[in-house]
Amino acid sequence: MTAKQLEKYSSAFTLSDMEVFIFPELLFALVLANIMSPEIWKWKDEKWFSGISKMTHLKKIHRVKQFIMDHYTFNLDLETWGLTDKQTEINRFSEFLDMETLEKSNALFGYEGDKYYFTMDIRKHFGLDKYDSDIIPYWKTETIEAMNAFRFKPGFESGAGECVSLACLYVAALFIIAEIPLEKIFMMGTPLHSQNFIMVGDGILTNNRRILTKKMWFNGTELSSLARRALEHEQVTLVANLNGYIHSVFPEATIDPEQYRQFREKLSKYLETTVNFEIFLNFLRDYSLYQRNFQVAFPCRGSRKYIRLEKAFGYEHGTKNRLGEKTGDNMLCDLDEDEMQMYPYENRVLLSKDDDLFNNKPYREFIKALLEKFPELISNEPMLASMKKFFHTVPKLPSPDKQYSSPGNFTISPSQTREEILTYLSGLRIQASSLRNPASGIRHPASSIQHPASSIDLAFYAGRYMNSIDWNPFYKAAFERNPVSVLFFMGHSLELVYETLLHWPDESIYSENQLALPDEVVNFQRGDGLEKMITFINIAKARHLDISAEQHGTKLIVRTSDRKFVFENRKKIAFPRFDFFLSPQRR
Repeated sequence: MTAKQLEKYSSAFTLSDMEVFIFPELLFALVLANIMSPEIWKWKDEKWFSGISKMTHLKKIHRVKQFIMDHYTFNLDLETWGLTDKQTEINRFSEFLDMETLEKSNALFGYEGDKYYFTMDIRKHFGLDKYDSDIIPYWKTETIEAMNAFRFKPGFESGAGECVSLACLYVAALFIIAEIPLEKIFMMGTPLHSQNFIMVGDGILTNNRRILTKKMWFNGTELSSLARRALEHEQVTLVANLNGYIHSVFPEATIDPEQYRQFREKLSKYLETTVNFEIFLNFLRDYSLYQRNFQVAFPCRGSRKYIRLEKAFGYEHGTKNRLGEKTGDNMLCDLDEDEMQMYPYENRVLLSKDDDLFNNKPYREFIKALLEKFPELISNEPMLASMKKFFHTVPKLPSPDKQYSSPGNFTISPSQTREEILTYLSGLRIQASSLRNPASGIRHPASSIQHPASSIDLAFYAGRYMNSIDWNPFYKAAFERNPVSVLFFMGHSLELVYETLLHWPDESIYSENQLALPDEVVNFQRGDGLEKMITFINIAKARHLDISAEQHGTKLIVRTSDRKFVFENRKKIAFPRFDFFLSPQRR
C-alpha cells in the first residue's frame, strides 16, 4: 500500500469522526461490516421479531426501533476511546485536506455552524475544558461487536454507541430485520450529528436511537426539536448510500446523481407541511417564546371559554393530553374555573380550531392568510422566520455540482442469507483485485466490475476479517491510535500488565476470524490470547522497549531483553510475520 492507502485502510479499524470525514467511503463500509457480522442476524431468533415478515414497513421499522431502544444506549464520552491532539490529526491528513477547509467544516477544529450550538462553550459541554485547547477526542465509531460489548464495561447495563455507530447499526438492522432495501436508505453526516433518511412512505428519519415519522417531525415536542437541530442548523457534510457518497468539501462524488436528486426531492417533501390548527399549535409548542402573543378558545359545558396559550400548554406537562388534538379540549375543560375566562383577552391573537384559517393550507398561503387576518403579527419578524423554518426546513445539503465518477452499482437483497452476502462481496473483491493485479492471470472487462470497490474492500477491514486482509493497516491502527490501553496501565510494571491481561476472561468480543484492537480489549476487559498479546505489545512499544515476538503453534511469545511472556491463541487466523511488532532496534 502507498502511504495514503495505508492511512485510509488503517482508519477502517479506528473509525474516528475525523477519519470518516476525510474518507467518506468508510461510512457505508461499516454498514456492510455490520451486515456481514453474525451479531444482527441473531436478532432474527428474538421473540420480539416473530411474525415481523407479515408487518408493514412502518411497523417493522418501529419494531427495530424499540429493540434498539431496549438494548443500546447513547454514549459519547472522552474516556472510552481516548484523546488525540489537533496537530497530530493535522499532520496525518495534511495530504488530504488543508487546514482552512478543516476549520470551516469540523466542530473540533473551529466549525461553528449556526451560532445556536455555540452560545455555550462547546469544549466545556464535552468536558474538554479541563485539557489544553489543542486536545481533542477520538470519538471512534463502534462496530456492532464493540457496541454489544459495552455490557461488560463498568457503568453499562446494555450495549452502547455514539451517534455514527447507531446510524450504521440502524441501516444494517433495517436491512436484515425489517427487510428494507439498502437502495431506500441514505445516511447523512453533519459535524455534530449523524442521521439516516429512509425512503418509505412519507419518509422516516433515524436520530440516535429513535425514529421520526413526518408527523413526529412536526409535533413540536422536545424530542423532535432535538432531532430537528442538525438539519435546521448544520451543514450536511456527507450523504452516502449503497453505491457511493457526496461530500460538501470534496469536488468529486461517487453517488449516482439521479439517486441523489430523488433523495433531495423526497427529503424536501418530508421537511415541508401544510398547516392546520394542530400543526400551528405544534409550532408554538416548539417555539414557546411566541406563546404570549396568543390565546385559545375552546368549548366547555355549553359555552365558549378562553385561556392564555402559555397557560394552556403548561397543563400538558405530565399528561398524554396535547393541545390541538381531541384530548386537548377535554383537558382544558377539566381545569378550575379561575384558570379560564368567559371573554377574550385583550392584545392577544385568538386561535380557534374552527377558524377557516386552519384548513390545511400550503405553508406560504397560510402565513399570508395569517397576516391578513392578524396584521399586528407583521412586525414580529423573528416569529415569521421561525414559522417558515418550522413548516419547511431547508437542509444545507452538499451541492449537486460535483465531478461524478461512476464506480458502478452492486446490490444485496434482504432475501439473501448472511453466508450468501459474504460470498457475493468476497467475490467482488476478488474480481476487483484481479483488475488491479493483472499478474493474477484473471481477466475481467471493466464493465463487469459493477461496484464501488473501495467501500466493499474497506468493509472487510472494518469488520476485522483478518484472514482476507493486509495486516499492516491493522498494526498501524493498533499501535498509533489506541491510547486508552496505554493510559489504563500507566504506572504498572510490565509483569503486572501481563498478569492482569492473563487474569481477564479469554473471550474475544469478535468471532474466531476477527480481531479486537487493544483499546477494545482494555475497555471490555477480555480477549483471546492473540488480542491480549497485541495489547501487551502496544503498551511495551509505548514505553519504547526493545521487544520481539514469535509464534510456536498456539503459543505466542513476546520477548524483552530479560524476560519472555507467553500467550495462548485460540483464534482461527492465518498469522503474517511478526516483524511489524519489533522495535526499531531489533528490526
